Amino acid sequence: MHKIEIVGYVAGLLVAVSLSPQVIKTWRTRSARDISTVWTVILMSGLSLWVVYGIVNRIVPLAVFGIIEFLLALTLFVFKMIYKE
Repeated sequence: MHKIEIVGYVAGLLVAVSLSPQVIKTWRTRSARDISTVWTVILMSGLSLWVVYGIVNRIVPLAVFGIIEFLLALTLFVFKMIYKE
């Protein structure tokens, strides 16, 4: 592993960690009223493309954390659909 890959792993971890509190809060409160559906769809679209780019170019940190972040965003989207108010 190159030293610069560590930067990729740390960046991916930070973004994944930044999404986690919102997922946890939405699950606990059973409310997704303040989460924008448009924002969530745009985020998932961008993350999907990021994953493809990471896989095609064999950039492991980008692919791995892109998948994790996509799953977190997908969870928010599902909560948005379930907890409609």
